[in-house]
Amino acid sequence: MVKTSRSFKAIVKAKLAKLINYFLKGLLVVLPFAITFSIIRSVVVWLDTMFDVGIPAVGFLIVIVSIIVLGWLGSSIFTQTLLNFLDDILGRIPFVKIIYTSVKDFMEAFVGDKKKFNNPVLVQLGDGILKPGFITQDDLTSLNLPGMVAVYCPHSYAFSGNLFFVTKDKVRPLDGNPTEVMKYIVSGGVTAID
Repeated sequence: MVKTSRSFKAIVKAKLAKLINYFLKGLLVVLPFAITFSIIRSVVVWLDTMFDVGIPAVGFLIVIVSIIVLGWLGSSIFTQTLLNFLDDILGRIPFVKIIYTSVKDFMEAFVGDKKKFNNPVLVQLGDGILKPGFITQDDLTSLNLPGMVAVYCPHSYAFSGNLFFVTKDKVRPLDGNPTEVMKYIVSGGVTAID
């Protein structure tokens, strides 16, 4: 009788372990789709509420078309003069200057003419420890740090990172497409570099 009870418990335990394994594999299938869908849906709904015209997704389309038109207008010489004027004004207002210039510089680092994350490197942090990042400034003489570079090291699974000032001899180039290297870092090394 005791032997049967142990055998039954072992069978139940094995079946439960199998069910948990199937559940975890199901999460691996469902979560990436669900999270991606949820984020995209939230962005669309948020943008849609900016111009709520009563028809779903029309506000979203208005925002997207407006951004495209503003980008097109921003490319003209006349508009560029106006934008430079507005930059100058916003750059002089206390507190607003900090927010505006930080957001503008961050956006330009990714998509502007002054892309900053195009020079992937490895930084030697210790004996046998390397951290991937991107050189954002290759001369820090203006900060009284000659012979040093500024390296931004993104965090995995986050939109944040750390800025390190490193001597040039502790930095070595990392071969690879900067976009692929960024995806590799942000994915925690899971995504392969092509």
